[in-house]
Amino acid sequence: MFEKVEKLQIVSLGLLLALGLILSVNLATKNISNDKISVTGSAYKIVESDSARLEFEIEAKKADKQQAYNLVKTQMPIVKKYLEDKGIKDIEIKATNGYNTYRYSANGNMTNDVAYYNLSQPIVIKSNDVKTIKEISSDIQSLLNQGIDINITSTEYFYSKLSDLKVELLEDATKDAKDRAGAMLKATHNHPGKIQSVQMGVFQITPADSTNVSDMGINDTSTIEKKVTAVANVVFRIK
Repeated sequence: MFEKVEKLQIVSLGLLLALGLILSVNLATKNISNDKISVTGSAYKIVESDSARLEFEIEAKKADKQQAYNLVKTQMPIVKKYLEDKGIKDIEIKATNGYNTYRYSANGNMTNDVAYYNLSQPIVIKSNDVKTIKEISSDIQSLLNQGIDINITSTEYFYSKLSDLKVELLEDATKDAKDRAGAMLKATHNHPGKIQSVQMGVFQITPADSTNVSDMGINDTSTIEKKVTAVANVVFRIK
């Protein structure tokens, strides 16, 4: 009885060892086959944005369109002076947008009577002084104290040398792939040889402290400091 159990344990152990060996071989041959090795390398760099864009709106609600327009017209010089005092020279005044808000009856149905007209005047400012743009994005609503209704629609930060950086990072990612291939082959006393093919992955431009990735790539414009990450899938000959 005990001999049968012992034999069964030995057979089971043998099966487990064989299964482990098969899995190890499969994992090893997944990246290494036909005297080639496929490795993914990566590289990143933290950069600081060197230009910024802020878009906001002056909003007005008046009995009719003309009154709303006149109000915005009188407020515009105050807003311009505020921006100029901050050192902003690139100011773009865009076309106004507006719509009527209608009154409701006692039973909750919308009527044809206009309650007031809503007017919004979009303004876009740009500067290479990103810190000033950031300061304005936080401070401009202080104009509410002067009766000016401000609504910020977007604040974006850009890095102008991104094209050159991408080339640099792809080179570093390829070197990283070679180092990884060398580490994988070290135990077999082989080395990565000539590159057979290189496939560039998508770039991830994220906030500096972010770990997010996307198959389509990420292009963050919401933060001044960014992390630019490149990925390269490289196939080397084994020598």
